[in-house]
Amino acid sequence: MTERNIRVEPIDRRAVEDQDVEIVERKGIGHPDSICDGIAEHVAQALAREYIDRVGKVLHYNTDETQLVAGNAAPAFGGGEVLEPIYLLIVGRATKEYEGTKIPAERIALEAAREYLNENIPQLDVGTDIIVDVKLGEGSGDLQEVFGEEGATVPMANDTSFGVGHAPLTETEEIVLNAERSLNGPYAADNPEVGPDVKIMGKREGDEINITVAAAIIDEHIEDLDEYDDAVTRIHDHVVDLATEYTDRDVTVDVNTADNYEDGSIYLTTTGTSAEQGDDGSVGRGNRANGLITPNRSMSMEATSGKNPVNHIGKIYNLLSTEIAESVVDDVDGIRDLRVRLLSQIGRPIDEPHVADVHVVAADGVELDDVEDEITEIVDEQLADVTAITQRVIDGELTTF
Repeated sequence: MTERNIRVEPIDRRAVEDQDVEIVERKGIGHPDSICDGIAEHVAQALAREYIDRVGKVLHYNTDETQLVAGNAAPAFGGGEVLEPIYLLIVGRATKEYEGTKIPAERIALEAAREYLNENIPQLDVGTDIIVDVKLGEGSGDLQEVFGEEGATVPMANDTSFGVGHAPLTETEEIVLNAERSLNGPYAADNPEVGPDVKIMGKREGDEINITVAAAIIDEHIEDLDEYDDAVTRIHDHVVDLATEYTDRDVTVDVNTADNYEDGSIYLTTTGTSAEQGDDGSVGRGNRANGLITPNRSMSMEATSGKNPVNHIGKIYNLLSTEIAESVVDDVDGIRDLRVRLLSQIGRPIDEPHVADVHVVAADGVELDDVEDEITEIVDEQLADVTAITQRVIDGELTTF
């Protein structure tokens, strides 16, 4: 084992599962912030693959400043229309020429964005319902040099920054994460009226869990208010049933709580996303790298999506810290709650963090001294294999939001 700076100590709080109040949120793939995350990451993967194909390695780029400006729509039972298109701007930096080889970075970005939208937000017609633009400048010379130092087997950190991960997920976190994935997966496949903009908020007080679902309903599949009400009821029942897979606690579910049937105010959309009606979006304003927003836990403010997967700490350390936390909990008995914080120092190899700080809540009867060596060994092994994160990100094996 190397002499990496790995610290293991007790956590400074109760396990989240034991706290009196827990709050968890997930913004679904059709939420404006998640649209930006998804496009930024899909563009990043496309650029990385293109660089490898053309010059044999990933060149410097970042697309993590992508922004969405909401449009305007007139939803109506049986089908409405988009009045003003959504505008999305892919913003960042990309290498456009390397040793005489030119790379059409902006065209690659536009193609990737169109592909992502067609696959994940099919109700949005690219070019009419949503206008996609791109502005990719060149990276600063010093960062490009740090990025691509010749002969280095391990890349140097692009920044002095940190990532945070935790495990295991609590029951409330499992419900929130999997409810959105289900509603936007197999459930939506059988119920096309459910749009991809599904936001879920979980609240646990003691042993009582409440799940609030905001689900955009697509108007062309709904003929009247009764059909809308039926759709909302089915979503409610589905989430209630799903929750029983993850908890024995009491669970209540509320869906589209802002609806007012008497006033005719309901969450009806033409495209399945609130981006059609005044809700803007930005990369990094939504889910963290593990797919959740967790105010009961430490979080990094870094946007994970769109950053390069070679040496950008805002991406790599958030993903790696989560992987480390999950591996430790899977392999070491007697851990109820684990937090991993990885801090980099610019110009330092990414497998040698400034500090790898691991905080543990051990189960009753388990002393930290009994498991510290096991934890340290796993952290060390994961850090030694940090470059594997790069290819897994390019291949789409790891989610960033």
